[in-house]
Order: sequence, then C-alpha cells, then structure tokens
Amino acid sequence: MDNVHIRPIRYPQEYPQVYALWARAGEGIHLRRSDDQDEMDKKIQRDPDLFLVAEQEGRIVGAVLGGYDGRRGIVYHLAVEPALRRRGIGERLMQELETRLRAKGCIRLYLLVTADNTDAIRFYEHRGWERLDLLVYGKDI
Repeated sequence: MDNVHIRPIRYPQEYPQVYALWARAGEGIHLRRSDDQDEMDKKIQRDPDLFLVAEQEGRIVGAVLGGYDGRRGIVYHLAVEPALRRRGIGERLMQELETRLRAKGCIRLYLLVTADNTDAIRFYEHRGWERLDLLVYGKDI
C-alpha cells in the first residue's frame, strides 16, 4: 500500500485512536491496566521511537508497540484495521520496528501470541518467527 506512511505515534493526542484500534482488533489483543493512558505515559518516556503507527489519508490504520530493555526486544501489540488486513501494513510496521530495534543493538526479539490466534500465528511464522516451547506467567502487582 503505497499511500500508507509508517511513523512514530504523536503521543498523547493519537493514543485514543490507537487504543480504539487495539480494542476492535479481535481476541488476539488483550488490553489490560498496563494499556491505560497513565501507564502508557511511562512506556512512551522509555521507547518513544518504538511506538509506531500506519497512517493512510490522515487516519491511523495500524499500530505496533515495541520495547527494548537493553538486551532483548519485545512486540506488545500489533494491529491493523480489519478491513485493511493482508495488504502489507502489518508487515511494514514489523519491518520498521525491527529496523529500529536492530539500530539500538537488539539481537533477539520476542512476542506473545495466544494459542487460538491462528491468523497471527500464520503471520509471524510466515515471516521467520519460530515457536518457542515456554510457559509464560504473569502477575499483577
């Protein structure tokens, strides 16, 4: 899609649009307390250049939130407007995120996908991601 521009989010003014995109993305994105605006304020201070949006004709049609702790990178949320999927927008967002992480010295990147999110599994495996045999734990504190 030649008319889609990938760029960092204009935060905080565009965050409500991105949050709404994530909310309607389907079961694959689980919004939690850490996605609230006050928590995202902390995230954006650390990695403002790793929160990317895809813009088409002035409208946000995709977004990805990445992170880097100095050792490993992580992809938190990737979403594309349902009507615009399978047109390369997600691929372009991921390519740009990987380019930015590589420039920071990141050599390994992780992401989490629920076992029933077959579309996401196919998307990532088609792009060279490998499934790891891990148990993931979480705890709110």
